[in-house]
Amino acid sequence: MTLEAFLLLAAALFAVGLYGVLSQQSIVMLMMGLELMINGLIAAGGAFWYFLAPASADGQVLVLVAVTVMALEMAMGFAVVTALFRARDVDMTDDAGDLKG
Repeated sequence: MTLEAFLLLAAALFAVGLYGVLSQQSIVMLMMGLELMINGLIAAGGAFWYFLAPASADGQVLVLVAVTVMALEMAMGFAVVTALFRARDVDMTDDAGDLKG
């Protein structure tokens, strides 16, 4: 595959995620859209590393750190959503508006 193909794949992932974030009201679906957007960015970063500087391991480390941080963020986000759902029976973004500080 070429760099352009990887970037096209990353753009498609980002676009689908952006559509999911902007069109969904369910908190879980919104988080899934965010995850798709982050995956698109990671795919683009990995493609740039592979095609521009494959000799150094900096890109691999950066991708691994990004994937780890994304997994941790999503686990914490889903834990908060689960706690919110159990406490208030809320799973839509409009219903969670009273959580503002």
